[in-house]
Amino acid sequence: MVIASCTLMFCTFVSDGSALSDDRLAAAERPNILFIIADDASRDSMGVYGSTYVKTPNFDRIAREGVVFTQAYNCNPKCAPARACLLTGRYSWQLKEACNHNPFLSDEWAFYPFLLEESGYEIGFTGKGWGPGIHQEIDAGKTKLEKLNPAGYPYNEKTAKPPFKGISNVDYGANFEAFLEKKPAGKPFCFWFGTKEPHRGYGKDNWKLDGRNLDDVTVPAYYPDNKTIRGDLADYAIEVEWYDNHIGRALKHLEDHNLIDNTLIIATSDHGMPFPRVKGQIYDDGFHVPFVVRWGNKIKPGRTVTDFITFPDLGPTLLELAKLESHPQMTGKSFVEQLMADGSGRIDPTRNHTLLGKERHDIGRTDGDQLSVAYPSRAIRTDKYLYVRNFKPNRWPGGDPEYGLLNCDGSPTKSYLTKLKPSDPDYRFYEMSFGKRPAEELYDIDVDPDCIQNLAANENHASIKAQLWEQLKRQLTEQKDPRILGEGDIFDFYPNCRVDRQRKLYNRPKYDPVKEFGQRYGSSKESGNEKD
Repeated sequence: MVIASCTLMFCTFVSDGSALSDDRLAAAERPNILFIIADDASRDSMGVYGSTYVKTPNFDRIAREGVVFTQAYNCNPKCAPARACLLTGRYSWQLKEACNHNPFLSDEWAFYPFLLEESGYEIGFTGKGWGPGIHQEIDAGKTKLEKLNPAGYPYNEKTAKPPFKGISNVDYGANFEAFLEKKPAGKPFCFWFGTKEPHRGYGKDNWKLDGRNLDDVTVPAYYPDNKTIRGDLADYAIEVEWYDNHIGRALKHLEDHNLIDNTLIIATSDHGMPFPRVKGQIYDDGFHVPFVVRWGNKIKPGRTVTDFITFPDLGPTLLELAKLESHPQMTGKSFVEQLMADGSGRIDPTRNHTLLGKERHDIGRTDGDQLSVAYPSRAIRTDKYLYVRNFKPNRWPGGDPEYGLLNCDGSPTKSYLTKLKPSDPDYRFYEMSFGKRPAEELYDIDVDPDCIQNLAANENHASIKAQLWEQLKRQLTEQKDPRILGEGDIFDFYPNCRVDRQRKLYNRPKYDPVKEFGQRYGSSKESGNEKD
């Protein structure tokens, strides 16, 4: 029998001339995909990356039975832009409004889960997908579903009583099992498993209820070492371990359904912990993320790869593993070679750096009469150095003090730092987190992983600083970054969707960033509000 055509590109012919079905092809060649992502968990909070006071046996199991990436980065260290990079395969500055936090996300972007769905995958997500922000209509392949999350179809019905205050009642593990039960037999799947932990807020002093010892806590060099900070970090550790607990449950469900050997399992976090100078900031602890991958006997276990990978690389990688061409919009680079290699170390010598950046993360930063402006930065990270270019050093990186330093989540740590006075011995820690920054920053990561000592003004490092800036500028120009091309002010005007909140914050009841954007750039969006 002659078959004239096959849907998309998923029909493969065997020797007798018959065609393999999508399901049989999936079972034979295409992996299931389980993507597990924490909300605000630092890399060094995982055991495999050196944590001693946070216990993550299930995350570490994936690492032990698969591959650990030591140079994984998120491109832009805030929830909405980082997740947009993951889902679109594009660098943050190539994503227009989606470079910002809390945007109106347009329908012009293709998202890898729906590309996989078109090819025969069953897709879904639990917990936190893309966000926060307002997403426009997304073409799901059959009909346009208003406000469908870019991560897929929601599975959030299963709930359970959390062990501590501050932890979500969404039962991620049970929702994943419900997805597996519903999924047609033999059909490959792609599931986004997004815990809402360890995002704030926490139950204060949960660590006491859990019987933890504050002496076990490790305090970064950019914080004072006291009981307030240690207690806050201990409360955070409880929520990271909740994330890890659900990883274990997900692995168990895969084993129970006899799916674990042909499931590509990725575990990561969108950015660093929700503490001052970390979340939303261009320092190593904010953008250097945990990233481990397991895939049965396809990935040689116990390997450590030092090649640089970044969130825009995820989409091209998953499409390649699913036997698809990369989507034309995607500018990231697949790391399938790194996954499938036999050895450890640097697999591809050219993957020796990454680019990073940010624009507007939160409201509450002003510049003259202009409201809700960005703190634009770009950076390049090599094995040894981090070079940062701050384009508007006159602005406050954490937001204006008069509006509450809103590019930093509220916490006991933030409260302690913001109550310090210039005469206090610990005041330097406040300045590290919230003070204004110079136009250039340079850090030697080998000797200063906490990014404390800025070497940008050091004459001995002038040549390396100039070299890194030229490389950063050249590559951003190639990527058509509006900030480098002199058109970066548009990022200040893409509307933040929390319009009512901004009117109240600035005491400007008629403030309309949507209208302002339309008048300036010739387009408009509908106003709306969404919670973080």
